[in-house]
Amino acid sequence: MKYFSLLILLFSPLVHAITLDELQQRFTEQPVVRADFAQTRTIKDLPQPLRSQGKMLIARDQGLLWDQTAPFPMALMLDDSRMVQVINGQPPQIITAQNNPQMFQFNHLLRALFQADRAVLEQNFRIDFQDKGEGRWHLTLTPVTTPLDKIFASIDLTGQQYLDHIQLNDKQGDLTEIIFSHHRLTPTTLTDDERQRFAAH
Repeated sequence: MKYFSLLILLFSPLVHAITLDELQQRFTEQPVVRADFAQTRTIKDLPQPLRSQGKMLIARDQGLLWDQTAPFPMALMLDDSRMVQVINGQPPQIITAQNNPQMFQFNHLLRALFQADRAVLEQNFRIDFQDKGEGRWHLTLTPVTTPLDKIFASIDLTGQQYLDHIQLNDKQGDLTEIIFSHHRLTPTTLTDDERQRFAAH
């Protein structure tokens, strides 16, 4: 029995090596994820990086809510048909696939990133997925479609149970890093306020 236990210890990491399909399945089983974010954008011509922070929500069947609280309030809602952005209480800006197809394509990809949607990712990127052990993973995406290949050199995502870190490396040499923390899976359904956000406009 001791030898058997030792064999399990030796080989279980190989058996449980995570794949992109398993990661997508893991994310699919999380109907609603809420988290805090801290974003740092380093622009080569600016002496100081630009920092922002706030909260985000990704709902499997509805879309993405992105609520920046600092340095100024900005609310973003993204679903399958439109993106609604409200900055500092101004009238909402509504972007659809019809009135701004490139912007909508990029923002639509955000959902694919958060949900590890393999089909969408494979349409737009060359994929390098690495199992880092103990459930941790690293996904490097290299754009193969326009306009993404004109904007980004690569996009790196890392995490474990959740998506923890996104790094956007753009063709201008600028760098955007987003760190997610305090992930929450409950409540598993949207609050009344969150539902109204998706239904508005």
